[in-house]
Amino acid sequence: MYKHKENNHLFSVAPMLDWTDRHCRYFYRLMSRHALLYTEMVTTGAILHGNPQRHLQFNPEEHPVALQLGGSNPADLARCAEIAQHYGYAEVNLNVGCPSDRVQNGRFGACLMAEPELVAACVAAMRQAVSIPVTIKSRIGIDDRDSYEELARFISVVAAGGCDIFVVHARKAWLSGLSPKQNRDIPPLRYDMVFQLKQDFPELDIIINGGINSLDAARDLLTHVDGVMLGREVYHNPYLLSEVDSCLYGDSRPPRTRRELVLALLPYVRQQLRQGTRLHDITRHMLGLFHGVAGARAWRRHISENANKPGADEQVLLRALEFTD
Repeated sequence: MYKHKENNHLFSVAPMLDWTDRHCRYFYRLMSRHALLYTEMVTTGAILHGNPQRHLQFNPEEHPVALQLGGSNPADLARCAEIAQHYGYAEVNLNVGCPSDRVQNGRFGACLMAEPELVAACVAAMRQAVSIPVTIKSRIGIDDRDSYEELARFISVVAAGGCDIFVVHARKAWLSGLSPKQNRDIPPLRYDMVFQLKQDFPELDIIINGGINSLDAARDLLTHVDGVMLGREVYHNPYLLSEVDSCLYGDSRPPRTRRELVLALLPYVRQQLRQGTRLHDITRHMLGLFHGVAGARAWRRHISENANKPGADEQVLLRALEFTD
């Protein structure tokens, strides 16, 4: 069994576009005190030429939280990393795994796996600009460039640029012919390639991502690598997070029940509503809370039908809870 170093990446929740916003992360933090949470991907252009406050604002209660950046210009990434550190993020992660056309057109995401020297230059620039960790999230390959040798070369070159933490989605990405959604399911999982990375680069922290759907599976994978990252499974079944601290971190504090979680969230809901947030913006992340237990369908239906109505407030959640008793 691999002996783990102390690290913040033992368990993390993946950056998920349109999902892992600050409301989602606040909700997740009520379930796990230890999991590392990631933002949605934010492009360098959105920060440097848009509204950084809108993209980077987060609640102190979300800590530890990492910012995922999309970009390929070393100077721009370095400036954004500086801004992220100023905002208080615990880590900056560079997206080298997203296969969407929009991302490719911007010359970032998974297509950067074909340019390891550029990625290394980006990492070096960010490392020079900040004191917080700079990490990479990649695939195991792209298109027909999917051999282990090419993956190992990518890791080696980027590590030389100063990166020592790699989150690896254990599927390759097809940059043409498959949609981003299909790229999350169709290319086969190759956990063996990620395990081999840990064998060949023992000095690096290797975090595995892709297809992990239970904490039992996560625990098994942790015998081979330094950490696990879960994405869609957590979003659709968020209460899974309530067992992370005891299962993986040895935290003996009892988890909140689902009902206790809803009640614990209400002060945040009230605060956000006063600031002009719509109830739906918060509750859309909670639809799966009762996944697999009695009342789940009625809970989802009541929230879906009522959270978007004008004047919707905490009573929507309290009424939905009644369907689960």
